[in-house]
Amino acid sequence: MSDKNKITWSALALMAFSTVWGFGNIVNGFVYFNGVQVIFSWLLMFALYFIPYALMVGELGSAFKSTSGGVSGWLFETTGAKIAYYAGWTYWACHITYIASKSSGGLKALSWAVFRNAETYDTLPTHMIQIATLIVFLIGCYVASKGLNPLKKMLTLAGTTTFIMSLLYIVMMLAAPAINPAAEYTHADFSLKGLIPQFNLGYVTSISILVFAVGGCEKISPYVNKVENPSKGFPKGMIALAGMVVVCAILGTLAMSRMFDPAVINASEESFNAYAANGSYWAFQKLGQYYHLGDTFLIIYALCNVISQFAVLVLSIDAPLRMLLDNESTAQFIPSALKKKNQYGVYSNGIKMVVVLSGAIILVQSFVPGAAAVLRQLTKLNSVCMPMRYLWVFVAYIALRGAVDKIPAEYRFVKNQAVAKFFGGWCFFVTAASCLLGMYDKNPFTFALNVITPVVLTALGLVLPQIAKREKEKQA
Repeated sequence: MSDKNKITWSALALMAFSTVWGFGNIVNGFVYFNGVQVIFSWLLMFALYFIPYALMVGELGSAFKSTSGGVSGWLFETTGAKIAYYAGWTYWACHITYIASKSSGGLKALSWAVFRNAETYDTLPTHMIQIATLIVFLIGCYVASKGLNPLKKMLTLAGTTTFIMSLLYIVMMLAAPAINPAAEYTHADFSLKGLIPQFNLGYVTSISILVFAVGGCEKISPYVNKVENPSKGFPKGMIALAGMVVVCAILGTLAMSRMFDPAVINASEESFNAYAANGSYWAFQKLGQYYHLGDTFLIIYALCNVISQFAVLVLSIDAPLRMLLDNESTAQFIPSALKKKNQYGVYSNGIKMVVVLSGAIILVQSFVPGAAAVLRQLTKLNSVCMPMRYLWVFVAYIALRGAVDKIPAEYRFVKNQAVAKFFGGWCFFVTAASCLLGMYDKNPFTFALNVITPVVLTALGLVLPQIAKREKEKQA
């Protein structure tokens, strides 16, 4: 590749930033970690987890620049087909809970765009909301089954717009007190006591929220060797990414601290659920009021979210399924029935499996008291399940360093083998611990859902290779 077609480290950082970070991360951090106290937690997470994670991804991408399939491909090269299958399965299985949340999130965004309040959606009977959610989900499955991908451009547009609005919110909210000093603002406690969190059970069981927020940078691994001078350019890009995320997280938290009082958020379980479900919409609604623009920002944000949520729903049904079933290196572990394609080239039986699993989560939540509680529950469930796919990144990295003499890489995170393996093991431990601790919830139903869902999905992933094995034995 000629130098003029190479990606600069600054461009890589911007690409990664738009992939990793989102406005919802700021809201979740503020709500779950008692306002400005989350700043301390963000700094710890970035220093001890996110930066080494991103740099390890850079080394893996550099070592396997011609390997397709992402994490699954890395593991196939370092450990073999069986482990690669489990990585591919985990990536797909994690999206089962994510798909359920996209259906609910889309309806919530539509309600805000139309009614411009939280009460209309949150006061509807849960079973009605979940039936509507199921209908939206089934429509998404139907669109995915037809092999239609017209929503990709819509997703890109909506995602870009939402991303820009997230940055715009921070700038405009921090400027609001100077432009409109007469408006009502809250005043956070920035003393040392006010900034240091309480390391209690609620704190450690919410760490998965932060791990979920900063994960996913392995998506940019294919670009490692397209960067100018990868050995220096990629780490510079990742350090710049970390810097941007740190600044965005801290400034976003400061902006929210002028709007919302943690004491009000934590006043009751109902209040907490309401802020967890509606915080981002209230933020844009208040911002419009500060600038005397009414609900303009809220409506734009909500409409972008409607498009984005539905597009992500369809893509999350189709793309992870293809990554799992299109992989020739792991095809031997998958029953032939799941490989069946319809006339549009879509794995029809795979989509039926998605319908059963995600549909079950949607229906089970019909018994949850309150629509806001459902969204909070899905956020926590995703924070438990989605980071499980990151575990395989660290398994692949440790395996790579174990074969450092056999597998060359243009870029190395660190040269020392012991240090490299320590960071791989450390990030694996943090991810696994956050997932396990995140399962706990004082609500017995939520606790049960957080435990049963990953157990069922893991068990299904273990059963399929056995079915495929028996199938081959019968054929033989």
